[in-house]
Amino acid sequence: MSDNTLESLLNGDGRPTSRQELAELIRRLRQAAAHLPADTTPRDDLKILSQSLRELRRAFTVFAPYRSQRKVTIFGSARTPHEAPAYAAAVQLGRTLGENGWFVVTGASTGIMEAGHRGAGRERSMGLNIMLPFEQAANEIIRDDAKLVTMKYFFTRKLMFVKECDAVVCLPGGFGTLDEAFEVLTLMQTGKRELMPLVFLDAPGGSFWQDWLKYIRRHLLEGGMISPEDLSLFRVTDSVEETVGEVLGFYRVFDRMEYVSNRLVMHLKKPVAAGQLQSMLRDFGDILADGDFRQEVDLASTTQQSRLIFHFNRRSLGRLRQLIDQLNHFPAQA
Repeated sequence: MSDNTLESLLNGDGRPTSRQELAELIRRLRQAAAHLPADTTPRDDLKILSQSLRELRRAFTVFAPYRSQRKVTIFGSARTPHEAPAYAAAVQLGRTLGENGWFVVTGASTGIMEAGHRGAGRERSMGLNIMLPFEQAANEIIRDDAKLVTMKYFFTRKLMFVKECDAVVCLPGGFGTLDEAFEVLTLMQTGKRELMPLVFLDAPGGSFWQDWLKYIRRHLLEGGMISPEDLSLFRVTDSVEETVGEVLGFYRVFDRMEYVSNRLVMHLKKPVAAGQLQSMLRDFGDILADGDFRQEVDLASTTQQSRLIFHFNRRSLGRLRQLIDQLNHFPAQA
């Protein structure tokens, strides 16, 4: 099996090309387990491996029927009270995205997580709970639902949060929320996760994320630790309407992307006009390792879907996000 195929499978596109490839992956799992030296591998290490695999297998099984559905992961504090403006914002966000056909994934606890589920309703809610000595009970919206998974490890839980979603919205929260926010940012900045909408949503008139952004600009950007283009990977707002627009607008033309034979393939919902291809080459030629932008239109499709193919340098992820924004704002082709 090629590295490109394996990468496609690991990126969660859900489209294995053959049973042979799946069988090969399972064989590798068994081989890795068989090669563990039973007499020298510490018991705690074996417990971690065993528990991790069982947790992920269970989570994959729960999420599998919903792979074709758009999902938003909402992060935020479990301690946010019902009367807080941030709670109301999360309810409105969950309701609006649910009405647009999206599922809402949260940590399944109280506070912001409960609010997102309350807005979406039980049918449109999915949960990834964590076993803790405190704050571990599932909220009343998702409790006992078949779409709820309870996990022991944070790292397996965070993998599912990011792997299974098409957008992330972070409301104000504590250490856990900041950890999750920075992990999503890091994965997108390094190309370990396909680009998607990432929004930091303050309560109306709030400054939680605005103050965070000031810190990012002053210490990370001015210190040369990130590039100006990295700021394009996310949005900060205190408006639920702007957040919904950012999430839905990202998929106006852009659908998904994958790497095939060392080329980045962007799947688009409609073709790009020839003149627009030229302006893209002028405006975004710096992200190309070589060559130019090539388009293939699916003539058999009634919706005229297309593929934009190019040799991406795999470094300029902020610029790549800017390209997606431009594609989404091109006028409709005549």
